[in-house]
Amino acid sequence: MRGSRPEQAVLSRDTDMTKTDETRAVIEGMVDGLNDHRIDDIGEFFAKSFRWMGNAGCGTKTGLKEFQDNWQRPFQAAFSDKVCIDEARLYMGEWAAAFGRQEATHSGEFMGVEATGKRIEIRYMDFWKVEDGKIADNWVMVDFPHVLAQLGVDVFDGKGWETFDRGERVPPQPDENERMTE
Repeated sequence: MRGSRPEQAVLSRDTDMTKTDETRAVIEGMVDGLNDHRIDDIGEFFAKSFRWMGNAGCGTKTGLKEFQDNWQRPFQAAFSDKVCIDEARLYMGEWAAAFGRQEATHSGEFMGVEATGKRIEIRYMDFWKVEDGKIADNWVMVDFPHVLAQLGVDVFDGKGWETFDRGERVPPQPDENERMTE
């Protein structure tokens, strides 16, 4: 890319590094609460007006009640015996991030798929902003295509790029003339 660049890391640029330990305590307590399948009292960790911003299929939840009613309850209805396993966590001032997996049993309807009883893996990434000792914002990516594949649904209809990795299809290449900039 030539010329001016978009401004980067605007949200975390001025983070207060003295808040790292406080952020760690909030996130660790919240993960324990989710592993205990808490819903009604999870506000101990989340601001009432917090925003939960998920990828397509997850939706965006504004406020604690929407998070409880439109994420936690349906998720726990679809998946029982769920445990969250963060494989890595990073803390920086008011910011925290994690990626990992949940292991759960598909015990209720999920995106039109009736309960299968299968034990599955739900991969995710989370980014949190903690303000005044509570989570104010949560950016989330949940790998729903992977979940659905475990339940026998291929959302890519056989055209996912894994087919390139397996040698089943030849990946397209960019036109070199279009990539050249002057």
